[in-house]
Amino acid sequence: QVQLVESGGGLEQPGGSLRLSCVVSGSIFSIFPMAWYRQTPGKQRELVAGISKDDSTHYAASVKGRFTISRDNAKNTVYLQMNSLKPEDTAVYYCARRWRGASGSYSLPSTYDYWGQGTQVTVSS
Repeated sequence: QVQLVESGGGLEQPGGSLRLSCVVSGSIFSIFPMAWYRQTPGKQRELVAGISKDDSTHYAASVKGRFTISRDNAKNTVYLQMNSLKPEDTAVYYCARRWRGASGSYSLPSTYDYWGQGTQVTVSS
């Protein structure tokens, strides 16, 4: 069975950095697009960044220039490097595997078939 396990969340001060990791098991990893989403209480889950199987990347406007998504197919892992963190980045962060044949925007949660359990990121002084 496919499992996605996130790690790397925690408490960080504004301006600081964190790196999230998501290890995928039970599936061939390299052929699937992947993404990071985040969610705060009372709000819908929103796309943070996506990466295709060919390493094309997509970012939400709010994180562009501060966050970097990458993947290591040898380790079945997708990363999210988060720099210049802001209090508004506080959320639960989820990684997700996208349908292999999905097209169009990465911002459609219905195009993902597996999700991790989430990792909390809190940005506060």
